[in-house]
Amino acid sequence: MKRLAPLLALVALCCAGFSSAQAEIPVYGYKVLHTYPHDTGAYTEGFFYLNGSFYEGTGTVGQSTVRKVDMKTGEVLQRAILPPPDYGEGIVAWKNKLLELTWQSHRGYIYDLKTFKQQGTFDYPGEGWALTEDGHHILMSDGTPTIRVLDPDTLKQIGQIDVTADGAPVANLNEIEWVKGQIYANVWLTNRIARIDPKTGHVVGWIDLTGLAPKAEDTPDPQNDVLNGIAYDAKQDRLFVTGKRWPQIYQIELTPPQVSK
Repeated sequence: MKRLAPLLALVALCCAGFSSAQAEIPVYGYKVLHTYPHDTGAYTEGFFYLNGSFYEGTGTVGQSTVRKVDMKTGEVLQRAILPPPDYGEGIVAWKNKLLELTWQSHRGYIYDLKTFKQQGTFDYPGEGWALTEDGHHILMSDGTPTIRVLDPDTLKQIGQIDVTADGAPVANLNEIEWVKGQIYANVWLTNRIARIDPKTGHVVGWIDLTGLAPKAEDTPDPQNDVLNGIAYDAKQDRLFVTGKRWPQIYQIELTPPQVSK
């Protein structure tokens, strides 16, 4: 997410464990099929596709927004501004509502999906990082190896998915998306997306997006402007990824996996 220095040691430990923790887990590559413009001022925290548009939640205090974006031009069609001191995080659509998390305020916001008018709030303990839905429940990441399962009506936690790779907890689960019965999750500060079996919490595949990020000189803060944003168009089977302040959104196709040794 955004707090780079305090967690570098933890991330380094997590990454160092990849080679052993992911043994025998297939690693998928990617092929870029198409690119779309992305606002380089958008510090992407939440991202999804709906009915021909991208929806994006952006972070940092004073610059947090929820926005509906024309996917072809990158034009912001609608916007809701989240004023300080809140720090915007993940978003998800549920029926006629749009839900937004905040990082450390322990509070989320409920908007009308069509008008972006705020309708209410909901509370939760700990940090808020990302949201998605599986058709029955809301799923929430909080930076830990645990994905919370929320009742979509009360927005209270009713379960959890503890994510592991060959028995080792996978920390720093960031932006998440429901894709063909699996949870896809960015692992913060890495070029990897975990493919998670929601029934067991096991990582059943890694997607390695090394080489997709823009050059360091093309982003204002390379250490923080990292991969973070997964959207899926179920009707047309299209997978999109982007990053914080990246100049492009990529439609990708996964290439055959290799097995880590």
